[in-house]
Formats: sequence, C-alpha cells, structure tokens
Amino acid sequence: MLGSPRWPAIPYERWSATCDTLHGHTQVLGKLAARLAPPEPQLQHAALRLTARGWETLPLPAPDGSGAMVIALELHAHRTTLEHSDGRRRSVALMPNRSVGEVTREVLAAVHEMVGPVAFDPRPQETSWSVPLDEDDEHATYDPDQVAAYFAAAIHAAAVLAELRAPYRGRATPVNAWWGSFDLAVSLFSGRPADPGSSEFIRRNAMDAQEVAVGWWPGDGRYPKAAFYAYAHPAPPGYDSARLEPSRARWEPSLGEYVLDWDDVVAADDPYVAAVAFARSAVRHSCTACDWDPALSASLEGRPPPVIGGASARRE
Repeated sequence: MLGSPRWPAIPYERWSATCDTLHGHTQVLGKLAARLAPPEPQLQHAALRLTARGWETLPLPAPDGSGAMVIALELHAHRTTLEHSDGRRRSVALMPNRSVGEVTREVLAAVHEMVGPVAFDPRPQETSWSVPLDEDDEHATYDPDQVAAYFAAAIHAAAVLAELRAPYRGRATPVNAWWGSFDLAVSLFSGRPADPGSSEFIRRNAMDAQEVAVGWWPGDGRYPKAAFYAYAHPAPPGYDSARLEPSRARWEPSLGEYVLDWDDVVAADDPYVAAVAFARSAVRHSCTACDWDPALSASLEGRPPPVIGGASARRE
C-alpha cells in the first residue's frame, strides 16, 4: 500500500485552521516529553514519534517514581490518551469546537492525577501565535476528515524518511515528529561538530553538529503547501545550485532549503519512488558539497546484509 499511487492531497488553504489546532495539541505532548525525558544531544529527548496511532511520546519517567507514562495523540480515535506502565489509562476527547486550551487543561489534570505535579511551560514554541496553550480558546477547529487525510499523508512521508535512513552507516536520528515546527524529519550526521550560528536556545542545542536533514511538513503560514524539504548545516557557498531528482525539485530561497511540493509527489506515476529519489539526491549532493566521508554517502545506496547465522556462519 505504501507504493500505491493513491496518496492523499492535503491543500493547506482548506485545512489550515484544523492544522493549527492539531499543532497546538502536539505542543502539549512535546513539552511534557522535554520536561520528563533524560536530555539527549540535539534535543532528541524532546522529539515525538509518528506511530499507527498518531503522534506519541516515548515512555516518560514518572516524576513520582511510580513507573513510566506514554502520552499519545490518537488520530483515528480522535483523543489524547495517557497510559501508565502499571495499567492505568485516561483519555481526553478531541472533537470539533473543543479548544486547545480546554484539551490542554484536561490533559495536564490527568497527568497530575496519574504521576504527580509536572512543571509545564504553557508558552507555544515556533508558532505564529503566542497565547499560552492552557489559555488558547482561539484554536478550536478540528475536522476529523481533514485530520484523517493529514495522517494518511504523514504515514506515507514517514515511510519515505525511514527508507532513506535505514542503510546509513553514520549516526542518524529516528524519524522524529517535531512539535515545534510541526514536521517529520530525519537527520544524518558526519561525526564532526558545527557552529550553531546563534545563541538562541533551540538552535544552540539542536545545531551543534554537522548534519543533513530531510523532512516533510503539511504546510504553514510561511510556506502554505505540504512539501518534502532538505538542507545541510552548515551549508557551503554554492550549495543552492544543484539540480536534484525528480525534475520538479527546486531550491526555495525564502526557506533556504530544497523542496519537492507534495502536489508534485502525488501527481507522480509512483509517489513513493519520486519522494525517495528526492531524499537520496538531496543527501548525495549535501555530502559532496560539505566534503563528508564518501563512504557515508555511499552507504545510502546499499542495503545492510541480513544476519543469517551466528559467529560460525559469519566466519564462513
């Protein structure tokens, strides 16, 4: 099914209001992950995952010492679910005309009841609005059909990113669901440090290593189209001059990134092949332009050998 040509269209102008509401709900999960998970390089502990349920945290240590908790934004069932390792479970409904503020307050109350008090900064991050999440009664549009279309598109996009990173022999992130920028992304690293270029908290902590990032977003006010994107950090002079695959891929000056619009992916004879071609060509170009070890780029073209037997089989 992932190779099917029938990938959903998600025109941003039609679902932007629902998109913003959904973005607000993911921020609650992300802020709890950032607070409770052990800190990792490049802020990896704060990232969420896209699963068959929707967006969710990894197991988070309970501050009261009672075990672990997972919080999921279930996009088929349209609810936020909290699950404790001892079997306790609590759900908060997502539905039309239920605001981010109302849902946030109920989720935080459920967290407090389940694992005790957790410090929570309600200020949204990387959004076009600044109203605290627990006071946000503006974002209350939630269309289940639009959420279903988004989720179907996101699952396809995540499969492309997983295909890209699977054979890579260097350090790589999982396919992360980033609640600040509301995108999916995988980062590949060269093993060398980098200058973040800013003292701002997120950039200082997330961009202190050489990386090539490939991702997908469903559109926002800055770029109102769903699209795959790719960039290198730090990018050398002339980085923006490459011609990537497929031919509709291009450099977008307003973003400082290469993009392949989702509409062009959906229109391709095989959307999966087109999207993977973009991702791989972006990484090949980035590794060459940034003078990475050629073996790292080459590893993307191969497949790790299967493990057939034990040590004696390997010696044979």
